[in-house]
Amino acid sequence: MSFFKKAVATIMLSSLLTLSFSSCSNNSKAPGSTAAISEVNTQEPANTDKNSESAESDKPKALEPNRPLFTDIFFADPSAHVFNDKLYIYPSHDIDSGIQPNNDGDQYAMEDYHVLSIDDFNSACIDNGQALHLKDVPWAKRQMWAPDAAYKNNMYYLYFPAKDKEDIFRIGVATSTSPTGPFKPEKSYIERSFSMDPAVFTDDDNKSYMYFGGLWGGQLEKWKTGEYDSNGTAPQGSEPALGPIVASMSDDMLSFKEAPQEVSIVDENGNPILASDEDRRFFEGAWVHKYNDNYYLSYSTGTTHYIVYAMSKNPKGPFTYKGKILNPVKGWTTHHSIVQFKGKWYLFYHDASLSGVDHKRSIMYTELSYNSDGTIKPVN
Repeated sequence: MSFFKKAVATIMLSSLLTLSFSSCSNNSKAPGSTAAISEVNTQEPANTDKNSESAESDKPKALEPNRPLFTDIFFADPSAHVFNDKLYIYPSHDIDSGIQPNNDGDQYAMEDYHVLSIDDFNSACIDNGQALHLKDVPWAKRQMWAPDAAYKNNMYYLYFPAKDKEDIFRIGVATSTSPTGPFKPEKSYIERSFSMDPAVFTDDDNKSYMYFGGLWGGQLEKWKTGEYDSNGTAPQGSEPALGPIVASMSDDMLSFKEAPQEVSIVDENGNPILASDEDRRFFEGAWVHKYNDNYYLSYSTGTTHYIVYAMSKNPKGPFTYKGKILNPVKGWTTHHSIVQFKGKWYLFYHDASLSGVDHKRSIMYTELSYNSDGTIKPVN
């Protein structure tokens, strides 16, 4: 009898323990049948290494200096700005046009604009999609080349060049309440605008200026007299080189407050940079930024493929040539912007190393730094 009682007690205790552990499993799982719980408990442990690898592959990859921001779509001519502590890039969008290359750049047959954004360099660059298309611009015929953007009056402004119905480059403007668009274009281009590569700089006093112009395909030399001349030619030899054009913007940022004027770029002795000085003379892609009360005008030399810069104490110049920033990249064109982001300065640029095709370019970036006298250290 004693043995029987002990056996019964042992069986009852075993049952109680089983019920107890079953209750703990139910509390830690989604509601379900006993069979389902048993099925879960008898599965092999998950392969944590595979799960970890999958999670890692799903994470946006951190950006790397001097590497393309994208490898599956081609963007060029990056204009970088910081709005609300976030970096936005306004590029042109390269396509495979199928047009044979020529000095007028007809092969650069871009049709739309996208806006890119970066939270920080530890995360991916985001393509926010199409912000403006050629078909939505009433006055434009073709070739939506390098754009820029600005913010004022609680509005974002996208400035862009395109050829009008007579194949003359003009500069248009479109607006949006969002930095990523979509942007709504004005019915006509900015009056008195011409050529290409608009770059808008807003000073500490809230005055804004547009810089623009480019030789050859950009038609700047055809405007030497102030009127468009289809037979106009660029200066040669010992003639002073053409500089970029600047105009003060109106308060509404939709027009020029004054007639555009040429920016003077001079050497260390105050003499104009000459047309024959192809390592230093302006060709296209002007950009202006400010650092420690100095204004920096940087630009492409075109035929020699450098990004160089000049300095001034006045946003309209004259600017004194100082040196090179970026050596030639892969591909014929070179185009850039300079921006301060999270306490550091960066140079954004493009090259054609990924595609091997001049008109299919990729955007990259690198950190920029200054010497104690305010000059810029060349990028290696």
